[in-house]
Amino acid sequence: MSDTSPSSPSDRVVPSGHAETLRRLEKSAARLAAAAITRMDESLPWYRAMPPENRSWIGLVAQAGIAAFTEWFRHPEAPQAISTDVFGTAPRELTRAVTLRQTVEMVRTTIEVVEEAIEEVAAPGDEALLREALLVYAREIAFATAQVYAQAAEARGAWDARLESLVVNAVLSGEADEGLLSRAAALGWSTPDRVLVVLGTAPDGDSELTVDAIRRSARHAKLHVMTGVFGDRLAVIAGGSDDPLHTARALIGPFAAGPVVVGPVVPDLLAATRSAQSAAAGLRACAAWPDAPRPVLADDLLPERAMAGDSTARDQLVEEIYRPLEAAGSALLETLSVYLEQASSLEGAARMLFVHPNTVRYRLRRVTDITGWSPSDVRSAFTLHTALILGRLAGSEQQI
Repeated sequence: MSDTSPSSPSDRVVPSGHAETLRRLEKSAARLAAAAITRMDESLPWYRAMPPENRSWIGLVAQAGIAAFTEWFRHPEAPQAISTDVFGTAPRELTRAVTLRQTVEMVRTTIEVVEEAIEEVAAPGDEALLREALLVYAREIAFATAQVYAQAAEARGAWDARLESLVVNAVLSGEADEGLLSRAAALGWSTPDRVLVVLGTAPDGDSELTVDAIRRSARHAKLHVMTGVFGDRLAVIAGGSDDPLHTARALIGPFAAGPVVVGPVVPDLLAATRSAQSAAAGLRACAAWPDAPRPVLADDLLPERAMAGDSTARDQLVEEIYRPLEAAGSALLETLSVYLEQASSLEGAARMLFVHPNTVRYRLRRVTDITGWSPSDVRSAFTLHTALILGRLAGSEQQI
């Protein structure tokens, strides 16, 4: 890690001819570092609570800080890489164990210890010079501290973005496994018990801005999300809500114009592959329903998905609609079939079945209770009709 000092040489104090002060400063460096560590142990509870290894690294940082001040005092006109001189002694992992606030407290404590020793360390007549040099150096250290943490945050953010993209891509591609859970946990995913996937078109421009917009919307809606842009597709894994349409509406702002499809709610992240596959199939089939709402549930696109070759949709229509009606008795299947063939006319269906229209009405209510789809609604009638066709085909295949 390297940097250049934020100030120019002309801003600095040039202590030429003050060799005695420099000699005293060099001699006192180890003692001042030890005093700084003692002061931290007395006044900083977080330091006392740290593991011995981290306290040891912080001690080295304090020693390096005082040594760097001594070298800076010796050659103030030379460009210095303070962040390398001071923080380069500690491992990168220390920026995760020690917060920026704690580092500021550590630096402040060390500077205070050195400042209190100025009368003792400085040669007679050099007290003001050393104090002024320490003030300028404290500013340099503040800039260096900010830069170290900014670089660490930038690197961590880039790594997190890549890891998040890998997690979302694994869910979309159906490659979710137990390792996915540990990677998601590293991103702060809190394992909500309700998860769904939202897919749509990504807007033009910087994908990072799109991802940030999704995260802002998620925070406002109190949702857990992982998201990514893959080509022209924007994918969001959302957790924490059992209302898929409400979730999608809360996140829909950053999506580009075009259909936005919401997969079904599943119990956890590993099952999110199922939600993603349904949403992807729905997105492909949306062209067959130009007037589809935005967002639209993948399950509302079951007929189009089935016609587009989605075997999952075909099985779902047969298992969730045709089989329950078949199990309820042939009268319901026959009544539904005739009603749909008679252009949804109660009277026409009653004449064809030789029953009273109220009987047809009762049986259709039973169809709604069993399947959740109302034959009187045009869109639901289309779904029911498709399920009947697929169910009959499945039955004929079994007989062959």
